[in-house]
Order: sequence, then structure tokens, then C-alpha cells
Amino acid sequence: MDLYYSVSNFIWSDSFWFPEKYSWKDLENKPGGIYHPQFTDLLVPFPTALCLFFIRCIFERFISNPLGLWLGVKATIEKPSFRNDQLEAAYNDTKQPDHTIIQALSKQSDLTIRQIERWFRQRRNQDRSSQLTKFSECSWRFTFYASAFIGGIVVLYDKAWFWDTKHCWYDYPHQHISADIYWYYMIEMAFYWSLMMSQFQDVQRKDFWEMLIHHCVTLMLIFFSWINNMVRIGTLVLCIHDAVDPFLEAAKMAKYASMQKVCDVLFGLFALIWFITRMIIYPARMINSSLLESSYIIGHFHSIYLFNALLCLLLVLHTIWFYLILIGAYRAIKTGKVQKDERSEEEDEDEDEMSEEIGDTSRSKSHSKINGAK
Repeated sequence: MDLYYSVSNFIWSDSFWFPEKYSWKDLENKPGGIYHPQFTDLLVPFPTALCLFFIRCIFERFISNPLGLWLGVKATIEKPSFRNDQLEAAYNDTKQPDHTIIQALSKQSDLTIRQIERWFRQRRNQDRSSQLTKFSECSWRFTFYASAFIGGIVVLYDKAWFWDTKHCWYDYPHQHISADIYWYYMIEMAFYWSLMMSQFQDVQRKDFWEMLIHHCVTLMLIFFSWINNMVRIGTLVLCIHDAVDPFLEAAKMAKYASMQKVCDVLFGLFALIWFITRMIIYPARMINSSLLESSYIIGHFHSIYLFNALLCLLLVLHTIWFYLILIGAYRAIKTGKVQKDERSEEEDEDEDEMSEEIGDTSRSKSHSKINGAK
């Protein structure tokens, strides 16, 4: 218990959260004075997140789903062409049977290996979400990210720190939180809480854990920047992140709607804007300001070390994702079109199915020619 109290006292001490000569008393609000962030403000995003969740449900049902159907997005998943209890039992044991299991099932069921492989592929696709579900999720994220970015620009355009990051640290911690900045922060935090809540029921993506870490780091950054009034640098980080995401979501929507050329253009813009905003502007302006400018203007203190570590962790995630984006861009150039988003979920294996059918057709033609030759 002594260790717990020692750690707790250190974490909530003035020296941990603030530079020298400042304390929690400096963030107390007084009538007629400037508004400082309060710890109780962090409760506001929770009911706001529930509101966003309900808005999303209404949006997907009455806007994105009808839009997807109008664009011809598939609403159903292809089911196996026949039902087989024996294969279903094997599927419950393993969804990815190896060649030995498939051979044994072939002997037991009098089905060819190709028929069994196709059945398992179709059965796996049946467990996946439909293209329409994916389209609707992307539509919601596109709508929020685009609105948040435009709203962020409107809110920050007349702020001095938007143009000169040194103003993020002038007069710290006595910096007024205006109503527009307050709600910009609360809504952004609420959205990431809603993503955390829906992360486990949305379409499972192969970058699930990376996204979960990203959401946690983002929420921690928002929390830390709010609790000790580093809100100015926090608004810049949020705005720069919202700039690129609409292009990714729009590209995926175009892919699901079979608008390949539109998808290719949007993916190219997405890759370019990602590189500019997250690989150049983010480290050059935001991380540089938090690491260097802050130390020159307000000095060093413990919480900013943690804040900077989280900023750098985000940059590591950006670098990993940019590597995957480059792989997707290379494949797009090589094949002439965007195949799939390397950051995102595995798509239905329609192309594999088609290539398999082409292979079956070519083999049957070869057999016919051989038999004819005989």
C-alpha cells in the first residue's frame, strides 16, 4: 500500500504535470476569468459517444445502406452451392483445413478436392460481413472524418497556434479554452470512444490490434493534453490526422461499389496526402513543437515526456501503415488497379474463386484436347 500511495502521489503531483512554479491551482476556474480544462470534462464524451453510436445506426440504415444498394453493392454473401453435414462438422473443427484433411474428406464424401476447397472457401465467405455492411461502415467513417476535418479547419483557422506552433506554449498553462475548441475536443474524444466500443463488433480487420493500439494511444493523448491544458498542440494533432482518413474510406467505398477507376484515383490521393501530413508535417511541426519548442519556452517536466512518447508511438504506427500503403501502391502500379487496402480487412476471395474456375476450365479443355488427340 505504501508503494501504491507513493506512485499515486507522484503521478498526481504538481511536479509531474506542470513546469516549475505551476500547480493544479493554476487550472482552477474563477468567475469572469479564462476557462481551464477540468478533469470532470472528461465525462462529457461518454454520453456523446452513445449519441454518436445511435446517429451511426440511423445513418447506416437510412443513408449508407440505400446508397450502397443504389450503387450496386452486394448485400448478400455467396453461400456454398450444397449443404454437407460432414463438411460442416469439419468446418467447425478448422476453417482452414490442410491438404491431408481435404484428401480424407474427399475419400469420405466422394467429392473432388476442388469441390471441397471451393465449399470451404464459400463457407468462410459466408461468415464474413457482406460488401454492403463494409460499405456502410466506411460511409460512416468517411462522413465523420470529412466533417471533423472541415470543422477543425473552421475552428482553428483564426487561432494563432494554427499558423505558428510556438503559440501552443506561450502563456502556458493559462490558456483559455473557447467553446468551439471545447466541443471540438469533446466530439473527437467521443468518436474515438465510440470506435473503441464498436471495434469488437465491426468487420474484423487484419490490422485489428494496430487499430486498437492506435485508438488507445489517441485517447491517451487527448486525455493527457486535456488534463494539463496542452490542448493547443492536441488540436493540431487531431486535425492533421483527420485530413487523410476521408480519402481512405472513400477509396474503399468506391472499391465495394466496383468503381475501380475512382478507387485508383482516391487511393493515389490517399497515399500522397498520408505521406505529406503524417510523414512530413506531423513530425516536422507537431512532434518538433512538443519536443523542442516546448522545452525552450516552458522547460521540461515529467508529463510532457510521456506525451512526447505517445506522439512518437503514433509516428511508428504511421510508418508501419505507410509501408503497407507502399506495398498496395506497388501492386496497383504492377497490375494496373488497386487490389485491396493493405491496412484493411481481407476481402472476399472472389478473385481467387474466379481464378480457380478459370483453372478448372483450362484443365477441362486440356483434357478434352488430349482425349481428342487420342
